[in-house]
Amino acid sequence: MKKNAFLFFIAISLLGMASLLYSGIKFNLFHRKSGMIAVVAGSKEVSNLSISLNDYLPFASNSKINYTKSDFRIEENIPVLDGASALYPVFSAIASATYPEDSVCFDGENFTSGSRVQMRNTRGAYKALVDGLSDIVFCAGPSKEQLAYAKEKNVELEFVPIGLEAFVFIVNANNPVSDLSVEQIKGIYSGRIKNWKSLSGTDSLIAAWQRKEGSGSQTAFLKFMDGERTKSNPFGILFGSPIGYSFRYYVEGIRKNGNVKMLSLDGIAPTKENIQNGSYKLVSNFFAVYRKNDKNENIKKLIDWILSPEGQRIIDDNGYVSLRK
Repeated sequence: MKKNAFLFFIAISLLGMASLLYSGIKFNLFHRKSGMIAVVAGSKEVSNLSISLNDYLPFASNSKINYTKSDFRIEENIPVLDGASALYPVFSAIASATYPEDSVCFDGENFTSGSRVQMRNTRGAYKALVDGLSDIVFCAGPSKEQLAYAKEKNVELEFVPIGLEAFVFIVNANNPVSDLSVEQIKGIYSGRIKNWKSLSGTDSLIAAWQRKEGSGSQTAFLKFMDGERTKSNPFGILFGSPIGYSFRYYVEGIRKNGNVKMLSLDGIAPTKENIQNGSYKLVSNFFAVYRKNDKNENIKKLIDWILSPEGQRIIDDNGYVSLRK
């Protein structure tokens, strides 16, 4: 009896080790096969596929940003801009249009401490804003933890909507499923729906991936779930076909490489037109956020310019969706 129990223990242990090893392999396979930016949080491959600082540098002749020098200029008391990586191209373009070139310093890998443009991602940018290291951050709405940190430090934040962004769900381009309802997606992430076959897909398990806690997309996802508890299927993660999520702009650059597609939601695709007219339902503002008691008048002047027709045009020209109809 003891021998059988021991052998059973060894078998389970080996199976567990094999599962962990296979899990690591599958993480990479899923990512390479699907090209999904939102699938494997924290892996080297995701960081390699994320928006590159070098590709969207302010003032660089080979930068991918679109801007025209504005008559509105800020030459002194220049606010430090920071934000989410998904919004980096737009605040890089804003700086290029309105700041002097010598206000931005990039050392080849990162912005230097004295640069008036930084890019610390959502969590880092909100913390830097509260700590006084940044003056305006460009982000989606904050998480509860980020608001709690501001409250703990007695900092009141002001949120000014400057554009629109869609929250999207993505799958492998070879997945025959192209449209899901809100309830079906909630069913996937709550664990009620485990196989693509029940959604008119292939007979394969669903790997329902999530993002890091505190990231802008994870905050949006939790808001989408509206308090409904999520449940992961370990067999789906190991053996299934993935579904993930992110913001539309972030996915668009990856989608050009093929291998990934954005799902329609209740029959409505997340196009710029559908985002602006409100027919695609998972749309929220992205914000210019600043400390309410900040005495630097150029902060509000710059945000007013961003809301002007010229500033909104920069948002449109860089692939985002402006507030203007």
